[in-house]
Amino acid sequence: MDTPLGAHATTRPRPLSYSRAWDTGVPRIADARDAVAALLSRVRPAPARRSVQDARLVVSELVTNAALHAPGPCALRLELTPDGAALRVSVTDSSAEPPRRRPPDPLRVGGHGLFLVALLSRGLEVTWLPHGKRVTATVPLTAEEE
Repeated sequence: MDTPLGAHATTRPRPLSYSRAWDTGVPRIADARDAVAALLSRVRPAPARRSVQDARLVVSELVTNAALHAPGPCALRLELTPDGAALRVSVTDSSAEPPRRRPPDPLRVGGHGLFLVALLSRGLEVTWLPHGKRVTATVPLTAEEE
């Protein structure tokens, strides 16, 4: 179980974060992408447009994979790293199957999501939970050039 960020008193400011859980039905992928844009709009200095697009794509792919391959509830957690240099994206689902990255194939329709996630993030981490898993990707953010 995740501990809410505000559960422990600290003297440091809390990093920007967002979380959402879907108990039933298919999550709206657009809502997940919009949550990334809303969270990153509060970051100063503002992340580059390309960084925001990359983060939205990573969230879209991970939430879509959870919706397609895992029955039951899923959750999304977004957290800016304390230095503001990256966004940690975590998607929790009920499947015990590990994510499988398929080799790139330009002739195949679909099945490129984890390849894109790996390309746009600093690795893919899987944490096994009692009833499923949490998949986490860290997307680097670069500051908007003036």
